[in-house]
Amino acid sequence: MHHEAHTLLKEVFGYESFRPLQQEIITNVLNKRDTLVVMPTGGGKSLCYQIPALIFPGLTVVVSPLISLMKDQVEQLQEVGAGAVFLNSSLSYDEYRHNVACIMRDEAKLLYVAPETLLMQKTLALLDSKTMDCLAIDEAHCISEWGHDFRPEYRQLAGIRSRYPHAVSMALTATATPRVQNDIKNSLNFDASNEFIASFNRKNLFLEMAAKTNPMLQTVEFVEQFPNQSGIIYCSTRRQVDELAAILIGEGFSATLYHAGLSDEERRRNQERFIRDDVQIIVATIAFGMGINKPNIRFIVHYDLPKNIESYYQQIGRAGRDGLHAHCLLLYSYGDIRTINYFIEQKSPEEQRIATIHLNAMVGLAETDVCRRIPLLRYFGEQYEAPNCGMCDNCTNTGQELVDITIPAQKFLSCVKRTGELFGAGHVIDVLRGSQAQKVLQHRHDQLSTYGIGLEFSKKQWFHLSRQFLQKGLMTQDLEFGSLKLTSKAWEVFRGNEKVMGKIEAERRSDEYTALSDQEYDATLFELLRKKRKELADAANMPPYIIFPDTTLIDMATYFPQSSESLLTMQGVGAVKLEKYGDIFLTLIRDYCAAHEIAEKPKRQWKSPLAKANASGTRRHIAVGEAYNEGKSIQELMIQFGVKQRTILDNLSKYLKDGHSLNRADDLLKASTLAPEQQQQVLRLFDQLGAERLKPLFDALHESISYDELNILRLYYLTQKGNHYEKVGS
Repeated sequence: MHHEAHTLLKEVFGYESFRPLQQEIITNVLNKRDTLVVMPTGGGKSLCYQIPALIFPGLTVVVSPLISLMKDQVEQLQEVGAGAVFLNSSLSYDEYRHNVACIMRDEAKLLYVAPETLLMQKTLALLDSKTMDCLAIDEAHCISEWGHDFRPEYRQLAGIRSRYPHAVSMALTATATPRVQNDIKNSLNFDASNEFIASFNRKNLFLEMAAKTNPMLQTVEFVEQFPNQSGIIYCSTRRQVDELAAILIGEGFSATLYHAGLSDEERRRNQERFIRDDVQIIVATIAFGMGINKPNIRFIVHYDLPKNIESYYQQIGRAGRDGLHAHCLLLYSYGDIRTINYFIEQKSPEEQRIATIHLNAMVGLAETDVCRRIPLLRYFGEQYEAPNCGMCDNCTNTGQELVDITIPAQKFLSCVKRTGELFGAGHVIDVLRGSQAQKVLQHRHDQLSTYGIGLEFSKKQWFHLSRQFLQKGLMTQDLEFGSLKLTSKAWEVFRGNEKVMGKIEAERRSDEYTALSDQEYDATLFELLRKKRKELADAANMPPYIIFPDTTLIDMATYFPQSSESLLTMQGVGAVKLEKYGDIFLTLIRDYCAAHEIAEKPKRQWKSPLAKANASGTRRHIAVGEAYNEGKSIQELMIQFGVKQRTILDNLSKYLKDGHSLNRADDLLKASTLAPEQQQQVLRLFDQLGAERLKPLFDALHESISYDELNILRLYYLTQKGNHYEKVGS
């Protein structure tokens, strides 16, 4: 068997040697021993069941929740001559029958199925008629409630095991903490000795995490470092995806987008373009990437903080699968944390508890001042011992400023001990800050010597410090209940034998500018501008923000504009305010810059495609109509121009009224969501009532069809009739 596995590795898959653990795993499976495989993304998990499948005489069933992964792997196996098919909801009736027939004729050695498909009676009846040698459960973390992507149907797979007792079982995942690993083994009744845990350390990935200041600028400047290279940018919302993709395209980058708001066909097409290197950058929500086996992805950008370390690790794992250097940048802000917390609050109490612990671990990773790999690998149960990885921002940043936080550490650790090591950071901080919270009083913790000794820091600052104490190994946190426990290292800090170095987060006053709180600006100039604004406002008897909001002054104190043209690029400065206040503020800025030898900084500006069209003298509807005729769909036009569907339809209508023609009438019809019989009813009414006004049709249809739908069908109707707005058929 060992020789046969090597032969298949070389002759079928084209590799000279196995990667770490692959050979041991394959041998274990061929010996019919149930096997847990935890191997990082890109580590070669698939071969661990594909090679045994080609050796076993019977069928290997691979359970996967991802249709795209099934399709991709089956196509790859068929390409190398290995018999493989899949059964899922994406197949037509004829395709489904064809794949079942392949299984019945023993032409398929591997069957890929979604868990829902596997649990169907007709699938089980099919498998009952065959010999199943192996059941491989991919994305096995879905079994565990502590997994980042728990799926209840995965829990039912234990019943499949008992139905086919002679089949060896495999559970495979790239992202499983020790807690999740135990859940998987217990759920599937695996022998603890048959587990293979590869290192989670992806040595070729450079890890960087930065405070989000100007995310659009940070992202564009980062991407500029990778000309003609493939990369993924993850955003938390569809709107962010749309906006960022439009900006990148406008800046001349080869980019496309992917999110659930696109049609299945658009998602498939955009994904295919990215995989085939027809486009270099894909901006996406987390819906993108599962099952993507593109080896040459050189960078990953997280535009927003992921909600847990598993998601982050899974997503950066899509970079550098060829083993070459890849760069992973994560941007984060406290706004991201607030957003995630909002969604956590919508969950059940038990789900809230788990999600909060996951989020705290993610924030801790983002804020750590030690090597990024230490807390990242520790989260997955692996110790990283090297003093400097040389592949993260913390290890390569020689100018990092740390301060002595030994006394705050002693206060916090002492409070953890005096409260019995039974509580989480929130309660400990309440005690330190002398809170009158019911929980503090109920446990008589207002009587402790540590009560009220931490008033020098805000609650937010103490949370930031507490995460550092965890990262430095002074405490551990119970992952089930969140309680903090001291380590032996903490006692060395108590005794004064060990100094603690870290960061104390600056606490802003409530009257300071906060909307762009992380933007670097000249505070002295900002105060001078505020003083001048107040003088002008008092003289005019109006609130200061009416003259310029703080955002405008922040921009001025950041970019130091010294001409009218430059001042116009500051947000909040238009032609009228330039005329009223431009000379006053420019004089102040010029004098300040001359005294301090400061040069003007150019402000990088992005305008929407519509704004660019207007600036160049092209009327909006002409730009939209021409883009449509060049092959853009209505959805793509909405993204390109940053507007709603109704605006695009109105512009296409104006384009027709100007005497221009629209092509691709069928594409217009596809944009309609009406049933075919409703569409025909509307088109007949256009024949009867004409197409110049929609109100008569809206009334004739008893207001049952929206104006947007009528507008789409009018465009289709006119395109079919020769693009004329005259009243037809009246």
